[in-house]
Amino acid sequence: MASDLPSLVGRVCLVTGASRGIGRGIALMLAKAGATVYITGRKVETLQEVASEVESGSGKCIPVECDHSNDNDVENVFDQIKLDQNGHLDVLVNNAYKGVQSIMDNVEKPFYEQPLEMWDEINNVGLRSNYVAAYYAAKMMVPNKQGLIVNISSFGGLSYLFNIPYGVGKAANDRMMADMAIELKKSNIAAISLWPGAVKTETITAILQSDKPGSEKMIQVFKDGEDVTYAGKAVAWLAADPNVMKKSGRVLIVAELAKEYGFTDVGGAQHLSFRQVKQLAQHYYPSMAWLVPEFLYIPFWFIGATTHRFSPPSKFT
Repeated sequence: MASDLPSLVGRVCLVTGASRGIGRGIALMLAKAGATVYITGRKVETLQEVASEVESGSGKCIPVECDHSNDNDVENVFDQIKLDQNGHLDVLVNNAYKGVQSIMDNVEKPFYEQPLEMWDEINNVGLRSNYVAAYYAAKMMVPNKQGLIVNISSFGGLSYLFNIPYGVGKAANDRMMADMAIELKKSNIAAISLWPGAVKTETITAILQSDKPGSEKMIQVFKDGEDVTYAGKAVAWLAADPNVMKKSGRVLIVAELAKEYGFTDVGGAQHLSFRQVKQLAQHYYPSMAWLVPEFLYIPFWFIGATTHRFSPPSKFT
């Protein structure tokens, strides 16, 4: 088993939406690996709490207050990094997301019973904001001919999850990275969409402990969830991978990267990918799951074929 983290000493990173949840976990792991990590959020006090969690002798987290719905705020973040680091930026992780509470407040409601503002609530900060941050990051990375841009996405971009704006936003994030990879290839900048599994964030943990409608369903989804630092380890290994350009433009799953790079979750846990047949067996046929070997995976092309329905024009049907 390889070390849980590579060395990122000397690397400069930016993690958006790092006050809590997956963003916080990613920032802490990048800093633990030795990187200088700029972290953004709407409340600098919360960001300072994250920065104080960095272990002695590791890298550091630098809090920068930023509302990612405000383009001027975002530009100012990159101006600060440019000034501090002489125009150097190695990694951007787009994690800022505003719609979690709105999703939870409207769980299991059809789109026509949800507030019309749900679309912008989910996809302004979480989709458009990712494009804006990548825009400014690319302006720094292209002259240096190196870099890594990661969008935190999910299986919801491939199959229905939570609601319509959520799925559309995640699918768009995945497509954004695929298309950016084409334009950034000549500059040696990798663009990757990263899918964690079910993650036990602070918000999710609070919901699991509540009696809110839909909490029973959430418990089933998140009972064996990943720690917020699991995705952080994946990003750290991607940042250290000298062959990361071979992965550019792809959707990557945290659990599968864990097997490739040899890291584990808190307590040594090794989670299954949603593509593993054993994972499906545990969900639908738990008493028989032990018979299914872990090396059996469902190909992405098959998953895509079963979740995206393309019909011929009616005159051919």
